[in-house]
Amino acid sequence: MPDPITALLTDDTVAAARHFLERTDEVTVARQAALSGVPAPTGAEGARGARVAELFREVGLRDVRTDAVGNVLGLLGDTAGGNGDGCVVVAAHLDTVFGPEVRVEVEHREQRLLGPGISDNARGLAALVALAEALGRSRVPLEKPVLFAATVGEEGAGDLRGVKHLFGDGFRPSAFIALDGAGAERIVHRALGSRRYRVTYRGPGGHSWAAFGVANPASAVGRAVAAVAELEFPAEPRTTCAAVRIGGGTGLNSIPQEAWLDLDLRSEDPAALKELDKKVQGILNRAADAENKRRAAGTQPLRVEATLVGDRPSGVTPRAHPLVQAALQATRALGKSPELASASTDANVPIARGIPAICLGAGGKSGDTHLPTEWYENEEGVTGLVRAMLVVCAMGR
Repeated sequence: MPDPITALLTDDTVAAARHFLERTDEVTVARQAALSGVPAPTGAEGARGARVAELFREVGLRDVRTDAVGNVLGLLGDTAGGNGDGCVVVAAHLDTVFGPEVRVEVEHREQRLLGPGISDNARGLAALVALAEALGRSRVPLEKPVLFAATVGEEGAGDLRGVKHLFGDGFRPSAFIALDGAGAERIVHRALGSRRYRVTYRGPGGHSWAAFGVANPASAVGRAVAAVAELEFPAEPRTTCAAVRIGGGTGLNSIPQEAWLDLDLRSEDPAALKELDKKVQGILNRAADAENKRRAAGTQPLRVEATLVGDRPSGVTPRAHPLVQAALQATRALGKSPELASASTDANVPIARGIPAICLGAGGKSGDTHLPTEWYENEEGVTGLVRAMLVVCAMGR
């Protein structure tokens, strides 16, 4: 019996969808540039979301709506009055890492598009719309409905807010496929989990000469950072911890009343992440204890507070699962060498809930991701679209 992808490649309706993607490739790139030019900082995705909702309606999706947190949803097929359980979800995030002060206009320079967020994730959004249109116009017969979702809060401090909301009421689709950035080879099936903390040390503070001897929050931050830097980590599962920002104080001649650091803990394995978290909490408390032991008699001790500001779950969709196998087969069928990978994407949330999920690039090439100089080239861009379409069809039948 042929594998699902081989069978799809001989299906007339799938061939029609593929040809549609090829014929409208320039339209997809134009949409990509237009969407990239609509500002969408994390937490302020409304304008871009409104434009995606318009596009969803234009390409024929049903029940297009914006949910309570700003996700834009549209349906292909019929849920027969149900809540969508058992459907296939195709998602792409709306937000960028860039704040409102960054100009997001797109520049065309020969074969290259330049602009903050042009690949991550204007490419994924344009691919989302293209797939919805191709599948609908070609009337590909799918047994399962397909829910197209443009999500908010995927980047940084967004902490996967949109996809967490989508799955907040026990929603259980049969498969989840995220489209994120460029490329046609990478298949993210391992969810890189993370826990992020703002750690604050507080003390009495005072004049750097007159009050010298009081417990110093800045010194405690230094002790904590140094101890984190000395941590040893296993090679497998890969696990990391980094101090990513520090701050505090009011002037050159004042012992601060408050100093802080931000920590980013990551692992592919939930148990390893939990164990790392325990070690780090111990380090933070010992840094406070060490500084308090040195304080002058009768002065106030330091207090430490670790506030969780980000919590991304980890897990894996096994390589043997039909979803991962479909992605591998589709990649090879299009002449590409698949690369199985780990990353932090919208797929983290369904993976952690035991729902089959992966993240795919949406074709083309890109560089300088998360920099104002980000660029995209549409070399073999349609290959990524066709690959995603084949995987959606394989899971929808």
